Amino acid sequence: MPTTSKPAPEWRISEWINSETPLTLEALRGKVVVAFAFQMLCPGCVQESIPQAKRVHEIFDGNRVATIGLHTVFEHHDAMRPVSLKAFIHENRIQFPVGVDAYEGDDPLPATMRAYNMQGTPTLLLIDRAGRLRRQAFGHVADLALGAEIMALLVER
Repeated sequence: MPTTSKPAPEWRISEWINSETPLTLEALRGKVVVAFAFQMLCPGCVQESIPQAKRVHEIFDGNRVATIGLHTVFEHHDAMRPVSLKAFIHENRIQFPVGVDAYEGDDPLPATMRAYNMQGTPTLLLIDRAGRLRRQAFGHVADLALGAEIMALLVER
């Protein structure tokens, strides 16, 4: 996994769920950040990404690894409003923080999705302890590979 010096773009979030305070990448410095961009009506997200995010959250020490959900809606907007997302999070027993990707102006794509130039969902973002984007992957990443990448970032100096 090559090291980059490119800082991860800050998220643009309109609302946080499962977090008492708004989260920023700056505030998460010192932790490896594993962010899962998803939509609740995305089959790949529901079948693969969200269960994987839950496993990462359960397995890794929260003092060293921050598991974050980014609900980034680029289709079916009326069906995926925050009130629906809150029910989805409750029903699926999601315990980690989930940010609702914000819209800016007339742009049909949410701002964080645009800032990261995401192809769609699910998208995995791995951010090192210094706040650098180390991996961005569209689609599912195998558990073993993801676990190895997280561990590699944890032991880096």
